Amino acid sequence: MNIYRAAVILVVVSLVANMGAAEPLPDIPPIPRRLPPVGDALQPEQREQIAKALDGLHLRLAAAGNVDDPDVLIYEKAVRFALLHDEFYKKNDVQKALDLIDAANARLDALANDQHPWASQHGNVVRGYTSTIDGSAQPYGLEIPEGLDLSKPVPLYVWLHGRGDKTTDLHFIAQRQVGSCPISPFVTDGIILHPFGRQCIGYKSAGEIDVFEAIESVKQRYKIDDDRIALLGFSMGGAGAWHIGSHYADRFCVVHAGAGFVDVQRYQHLDPATIPPVERTLWGLYDVPDYVRNLFNIPVIAYSGEKDKQKASADIMEEVYAAQGRKLPRVIGPGMGHKYHPDSIKQVMDFVHDAVKKGRTRLMDLNEVHLQTRTLRYPAQGGIIISQLDQHWRDTRVDTAKDFQQFLVNIQTKNVREIAISFPILTGRDPVIDGQKIIVDGKKVSEPFAVFHRNDQNIWHQISAEQWDASLRDRKRPGLQGPIDDAFMEPFLLVMPSGKSSDARFEQWSRFEFKHFFERWRALYRGDPRMKIDTEVTDDDIANYHLVCFGDAESNKVIARLADKLPMKVREGDRVNLMIYPNPLNPRKYVVLNSGVTFRESHDRTNSLQNPKLGDWAIIDITTPPNGETPGKVIDCGFFDEQWKLSAVKQ
Repeated sequence: MNIYRAAVILVVVSLVANMGAAEPLPDIPPIPRRLPPVGDALQPEQREQIAKALDGLHLRLAAAGNVDDPDVLIYEKAVRFALLHDEFYKKNDVQKALDLIDAANARLDALANDQHPWASQHGNVVRGYTSTIDGSAQPYGLEIPEGLDLSKPVPLYVWLHGRGDKTTDLHFIAQRQVGSCPISPFVTDGIILHPFGRQCIGYKSAGEIDVFEAIESVKQRYKIDDDRIALLGFSMGGAGAWHIGSHYADRFCVVHAGAGFVDVQRYQHLDPATIPPVERTLWGLYDVPDYVRNLFNIPVIAYSGEKDKQKASADIMEEVYAAQGRKLPRVIGPGMGHKYHPDSIKQVMDFVHDAVKKGRTRLMDLNEVHLQTRTLRYPAQGGIIISQLDQHWRDTRVDTAKDFQQFLVNIQTKNVREIAISFPILTGRDPVIDGQKIIVDGKKVSEPFAVFHRNDQNIWHQISAEQWDASLRDRKRPGLQGPIDDAFMEPFLLVMPSGKSSDARFEQWSRFEFKHFFERWRALYRGDPRMKIDTEVTDDDIANYHLVCFGDAESNKVIARLADKLPMKVREGDRVNLMIYPNPLNPRKYVVLNSGVTFRESHDRTNSLQNPKLGDWAIIDITTPPNGETPGKVIDCGFFDEQWKLSAVKQ
C-alpha cells in the first residue's frame, strides 16, 4: 500500500469539488455528519503533537518500502482518521493517539528485525487485515486465553460488539488492547474474535463482509477448527448475530443473539403505508423473519433482559419459530434491563459450549436442509445454491428431506427457477423436486454439484455445467442482482470525471454527490475508497472491480463508453437516472452511475434504518438539493426484471 494514497486522494477530491460550474448557482448546503459525531476541538499544540508523531510514522513506513502489513497500518489509519474527522471525545484521547503511534513504531522495530512477537502472544491482541472491498486496513481484536495450546485447532468464538457512535478505530483498538466482553470468563478452550464491523453500520453491507474477512484472517494466522466457529453478540451485536446468523447459518456451529432487533417495521413502529414501496420491499434484504428457516439448520439461543425494550426481538422470533412449528430456545434475565443476568449468561454459554463440543453437522449427516431467502445475494445454505429465481424480493424456499426407505431426496421449492444440489446432500439418491423424480445423469454433473432447471412448463430437468453457465448470462444471478447498494459489498473503484458537463446544475450536483459519497464512505465505512480519474481506468480495473462512476457522457469518459449500452439515459434535463447494471465492458461486474450507498445521514440515528432506500434504478429531480434523506427529489425508483430489463416489476 502507498502510504501517501490518502493524501493524494484528499487533494484530488478537493480539486474535483472546486471545479466550479460554468455559471454561478447557489451552493448546495452541506449535510451534517451524524456518525461518528464530531468531537471536541483539539488545542493547536495537541494537534501539532499528534500530527508530528504521525508524520514520523509515515516517514518510517516510506523508508521501509511502504509497509503493507495491516497489523501496522491499522494504527496509522486510526490516528489519521481521528485527526481528519475530529474523533477526540475525552481528555485522554490525545494520549490514546500517541500510544497507538508508539505501538505502530514498536511493530515496525520488530519487523525490521524479522520478528513479529504479537503473532504468538496470548491475552489481548490487536491485529488487522486488508479489506477486499476498498483495500483499507481494518482492525480486529483477539482474546487468547493464557495456556491455550495454539499448536492444534481450537474453536473460534466471534463476539459482535454493541453500538458505539464514538468507538472509531482509535477507540476500538484502545479498548481491545485491554478489555474483555461478557463471554470472556467462560471461554478457555478457544479464541475470542472481536470484529470491528466497520464500527457502526449494524454488521450489514460491508460490515458483514468485515466479519467474514476477519474470521478468514484469523484462520490464516491461527489453527482454527472450522467446524467449531460460534457467532455471538449483544445489542447491536445481537442484531448482527440475528442477521449474519440467519443469512449465513451454515458457516457456524451455533448462534447466540442477545437483545438487538430483527426487523425494521416493528422495531421502529412504522406504518408501512407511509414508506415508499421500493424501500419497504428492500426491508426483505435484512429482516430476519424472512430468513428464519435457515436457522433451523443449526442450534440457536436468544437472550433478553426481562425489562429490556429490545426483548421484543426475541419475542418476534419466538412467534416466527412457532408459526413454523418450531420452538426457539431463549433465556430471559429476571429483572434485567439491557444487560445480562449473571445466571443467564452462564445458561447461554452452557448451551453454546455444548454446541461447540458437537461441532457443525456435516452435510451428508443432515436429514433435512432448509434455505430461505428473497435475493440471490444470499443464495446458499448447506450445499444448496439457488442460481435463478422466478422473481426477486418474494419469499423463496428450498427444503430437502432424505427418504431412507425409497433412497430418495425430496426437495420442495418456492419461487425457484434453477438450483444446484451438492453430492453430500444427494449421497447417491435421486432427487424428487416438487413431486417430479429426476434420474441423475452422471455425464451432466458439475463436480461437486448436480444442477436442475425448471422450464416454462414447470418441468424440472438436469442440465450440464455448460448449460448452467449459459443460463446465467443476461440474467440476475448470485452476486450480480442489485440493488445499487450491492456494489459496495465487493471490490469497487470510484471513477471520477476528468471533464465537465455543459449542464451547470448537473455538474454541481454530480460533484457534490461524488464528494459526499467519498467523505461518507471514509467516515462511516472507515476506509479510503479506491479511486481513479476516468482517463486512468485500465482493462485490469474493468476486470477486477465494480465501477462506480460519477458524471455524464460529456464529463466522464468511462460513462461515454457505456452510455449507449445502458437501459436508461444517464440524465434528461434536470432529471438524473441513478442505476446499477452489469457492466457492458465486463458483464460479470457492476457499473453504478452517480450513486453511493443509498441510506444517508438521517438514517444513521439507528442501525435499523441503515438499509438500502433505492432499488436497481431511481430517477432524481436535482432541482431539489441533496439532503440527509435523499440525493434530490425521488421521482420514481424500482427494479430491473430477472433479465436486467426495464419492465413493470411488481413486488
